[in-house]
Amino acid sequence: TKPYFQSSMCPVNVHWHLGSEHYSVGEFDENGAGPHGNQPRPDWANRDLAETEIRDGFRCHHYDATDAKFTAPYDWKHCVGMEVGETYEVHWPHSSAGACGTVNQYQSPFYDGVFCNLDMATFSTLGAQDIASNVGVHGQVFTIVNDESYFYSDMIRGMVTDGEMGSDVTYYTGSTTGTSRDNEMCSQYAPITWQVDRKCHM
Repeated sequence: TKPYFQSSMCPVNVHWHLGSEHYSVGEFDENGAGPHGNQPRPDWANRDLAETEIRDGFRCHHYDATDAKFTAPYDWKHCVGMEVGETYEVHWPHSSAGACGTVNQYQSPFYDGVFCNLDMATFSTLGAQDIASNVGVHGQVFTIVNDESYFYSDMIRGMVTDGEMGSDVTYYTGSTTGTSRDNEMCSQYAPITWQVDRKCHM
């Protein structure tokens, strides 16, 4: 229930998902928009899983096809496959068992960084509360724009907290996510804490 920087956890990875994995009515939901439309309301809220395609999520409500900042192409140097105007949910997995404060702090895949400082004997003794108290994920949703006035110089160290950004956060216990996890195949990394910004940003 407190920000991760006030604990012994550090970010061990940063990655993003096309569309939001989370759902926030009026912010990122089935009524949002993007260059390629949106997802219909799922049955749970109705989100079926794709067999081999990227399972994209919901869109924010910022997109405006008549405004160049949402449509002007950008020459990506590192974020391969990203598109201006699209919605992305950025995740910062955190762990107190990661290589915090070292050159190996950030690892990919992020599972490697979550428990990299634990030997197997210690890892095998962890209970559910041990994991929930020591592993968490920040989640924040953005519509990508091609406009330097929306530039953030550092999105590596965790959720952006500036003005309204990161001020309306929901806290809950869940598990890790991704296209290999669904209602049939659960994550082995559970429970973990989540801190998700309820607002969509640009």
